[in-house]
Amino acid sequence: MTVPPLSAAERLVGTGLGGTVPAPDQADPRRPNGSHARSRRRTRGPAAEQLAVAAAIVIVLVAVVGPWLAPHDPYTVDLTQQLRSPSTGHWFGTDVNGRDILSRVLAGARATLSATAIVLAVATIVGTLIGTVAALSRTIIDEILMRICDIGLALPSIVLALGLAAALGPSLRSAVIAMAATWWPGYARLVRAVVRETRDAEFVDSARMLGVGRMRLVLRHVLPNSLSILYVQVSLDVAAVMLTISGLSFIGVGAQVPSAEWGAMISAAAGNVGNGWWAVLFPGLAIAFTAITFNLVGDWLRVRTDPTLRERA
Repeated sequence: MTVPPLSAAERLVGTGLGGTVPAPDQADPRRPNGSHARSRRRTRGPAAEQLAVAAAIVIVLVAVVGPWLAPHDPYTVDLTQQLRSPSTGHWFGTDVNGRDILSRVLAGARATLSATAIVLAVATIVGTLIGTVAALSRTIIDEILMRICDIGLALPSIVLALGLAAALGPSLRSAVIAMAATWWPGYARLVRAVVRETRDAEFVDSARMLGVGRMRLVLRHVLPNSLSILYVQVSLDVAAVMLTISGLSFIGVGAQVPSAEWGAMISAAAGNVGNGWWAVLFPGLAIAFTAITFNLVGDWLRVRTDPTLRERA
């Protein structure tokens, strides 16, 4: 859908009906040394959050090109190299079938993160649509949709996902479908609350009084000012979704052997921890590092999108 450009009346709404908007770097005369304080806030970025953003970019790149970076074929069985400890030939060692752990971790990054991305994309799209319709309807539709969400939120998502994945048959695809089907109610609730708050804001009322149509009002004013919180929620949910998918693979209803998905790798190596601890350690470290990284990215986005937190930073 092509959204028409802003009209002159809407541009007046965006600038306070013709008022002058001060420049961002203009010093506030009511605050002593205001420009210096803002300058310090701009240059004082938390190192951990900056490193987390860089690490998240690296993780995504590894997920894209990981199979080509693998020093060995992640699926080739070589029983002569069975359970070799980490060395220069196999930096992460080998598993019970002689497969290189480093190659499998690199290849598994794509499987694990692509499954996580699909779940979050479906949950975000479905939750946004349902939450927006519920917030703008103000009718019985709102009640029906929210009661459906309440039913989904009342039951633990992991239990529902486990049941659906088991019913669909053990596979990574089944785990993705089950997770996507159980993860959207939280997004629907979140979007409904934010859209309802934005719908009643003064700038939306001003645009409505200037004759802006309903569809244009939603696309130009309500949604763009409501959905920034989704970026934060999605980045924080990466860890939860990834851990759930890996957990489903670990208990046998997700990705199956010989898949290089991280949870499936841990499940396959769990019986040989005493003789090959590295086969469990390195996939587990990959999951932990990715989860911590995206949680820090979520905190960074939350600070950047929340004016009150940004003012304290």
